[in-house]
Amino acid sequence: MNHAFVSLGSNIDSEHNMPEALRHLALHCRLVAVSPVYETTPVGNTQQPNFLNAAALIETDLTAAELKARVLQVIEQELGRVRTEDKNAPRTIDLDITLYADQDLDAGSFAFNDPDILRYAHVAVPLADIAPQRRHAATGQTLQEIAQCLPTSELLSRPDVMLWPEGKHKPIKER
Repeated sequence: MNHAFVSLGSNIDSEHNMPEALRHLALHCRLVAVSPVYETTPVGNTQQPNFLNAAALIETDLTAAELKARVLQVIEQELGRVRTEDKNAPRTIDLDITLYADQDLDAGSFAFNDPDILRYAHVAVPLADIAPQRRHAATGQTLQEIAQCLPTSELLSRPDVMLWPEGKHKPIKER
């Protein structure tokens, strides 16, 4: 079974599109854990609404390429994502594989590490919420350590937006 961490983001009808994206994701994969939701200011094009961001850990039989093409991009299309030349344009939903392992999650290494984990708190903090002790392959740091090094002044916790049943935002058990 393959394990992937998927980052979710939306700034168009976010309170509807974030849970809807997760519901669609659950139709194709097994949801293991979901982070709390954060509101963040936009990156790049700041003349747009704030984003809601979260992360999910899933199990799938798909490769990373299959997961992206057959599941994540399809969900984005179903929820009305319009891609433009501006990679920071407003969007109904953005689903990105941030970590992917085509082996046992407990082995501790990932075949794919999104470089944005090291750059943006809105990516690193939700990941650290659900897997604080997982190590980044390039740096050896835990996700918690990475999240603590990034400025979080632009992150606002949004407990009013529930993506996962209450009480399920606990980190996965580390062995």
